[in-house]
Amino acid sequence: MIENVQQLEDILSTPSPEVVEALAGLDGDLLIIGGSGKMGPSLARLAQRAIAEAGSNKRVRAVSRFSSPESRQALEQEDIETIAADLLNPDDLAALPDAANVIYMLGMKFGTTGREYETWATNTYVPGRIAERYPRSRIVVFSTGNVYPLTPVTRGGATEEHPTGPTGEYAQSCLGRERIFEYYSRRFGTPMTLLRLNYAIDLRYGVVYDIGRAVYEGRPVSLAMGNANVIWQGDANAFALRALTICASPPSILNVTGPETISVRSVAELFASAFGTTPQFEGEEAPTALLSNAGRAFRLFGYPRVTIQQMIEWTAHWIRQGGPNLAKPTHFQEREGRF
Repeated sequence: MIENVQQLEDILSTPSPEVVEALAGLDGDLLIIGGSGKMGPSLARLAQRAIAEAGSNKRVRAVSRFSSPESRQALEQEDIETIAADLLNPDDLAALPDAANVIYMLGMKFGTTGREYETWATNTYVPGRIAERYPRSRIVVFSTGNVYPLTPVTRGGATEEHPTGPTGEYAQSCLGRERIFEYYSRRFGTPMTLLRLNYAIDLRYGVVYDIGRAVYEGRPVSLAMGNANVIWQGDANAFALRALTICASPPSILNVTGPETISVRSVAELFASAFGTTPQFEGEEAPTALLSNAGRAFRLFGYPRVTIQQMIEWTAHWIRQGGPNLAKPTHFQEREGRF
């Protein structure tokens, strides 16, 4: 079991041989834009450790506003260069260093309702400026499965070929981000991968944590979105780094999630068994859900290393022992796209 944040961060940032090989085969430094969110710090550490294991002198840089000095210091202690920047500020954007490889993680989701203007600026305007700044780089763009419509649970989720159909302004702006990057990829020939993630978790946040916490506290679990996909954050970050090797123009599209369509009800019941309690539910499962099919990612890179059963066991132990959380509910139950 995972007992503390230090052990968790170590597991999240331990590179597989495949990640080491992928980064060793790429020329140039790595720039992570949006490097202080839920996933950015562990991705930066994963890349730094993989590069060190390969015996390379490539540099890893993380760009963010870094509103928390502690998060910035933690990265710098691991030889990751940090750059404080507001990318809506033209001067900060112009000062960014060159990089052969870019992971673009910047985005706005929660707080969208009532601040739609800021969401669109962050999710569509800034991507255009980044694409203009790095026309000759490889770019992996973090996107989301929210660009797809809800699909029948029995169909196994949307593949990369499924027509997009975003619900709500957040999801619409995410499709806008993809379209802007695609425009510049076609214009400049910039090799890119659009990585549609749905949903990453670690022990401090995510769909599994949200369900487990509700069960532990005796709160009803919503069945409005009765099914979901999840992937361990360490596996999602590994896929993102390896996706640098499949960048193309026009952009490659890659769904990234776990192989299972999980039942929210069943996951709640597993947590209840672990906690010795009885789960409470509200609502009923709908025949559709926000689901992605990541078969292409598995064919390219293999299956995730951490299983859904392991995630549930780790999360149950974490909740029981009072492990910290990020206080960022996923709102995966939302069917109308209001975040």
